[in-house]
Amino acid sequence: MSVRLDLWLWASRFFKTRSLAVAAIKSGKVLVNQDKVKPARQIGVGDELLIKKQQEVFKVEVLGLIDKRVSAKLAREQYHEDEDSREQRIAASKLRAFEYHGARPPSGRPSGKDRGRIRRFQGKD
Repeated sequence: MSVRLDLWLWASRFFKTRSLAVAAIKSGKVLVNQDKVKPARQIGVGDELLIKKQQEVFKVEVLGLIDKRVSAKLAREQYHEDEDSREQRIAASKLRAFEYHGARPPSGRPSGKDRGRIRRFQGKD
């Protein structure tokens, strides 16, 4: 038995819509057994997928074939993620959180208190 790659990616909850899955496959962000493929490619149990999604990279082995979207818990049982892939994703996530912690751009105009701090910082007060 086999299932279309785009359908499996959507049903396994890697992408919110099939059209997003198709776009990722066409742009080469999804590889099957290290080969660039088309969205209609049939996959089977035991195939290895490399999925690049935003800043995350998933290296998974297909354990089950589904063609209907199911709960996240059941979807997680359809594949096995490589331990190295999982550890790298977690480490990259922690690094991104550390880099951006407290570095948010200001929203809107500065308050009177903020303007005073800016003037003191610039040595104008």
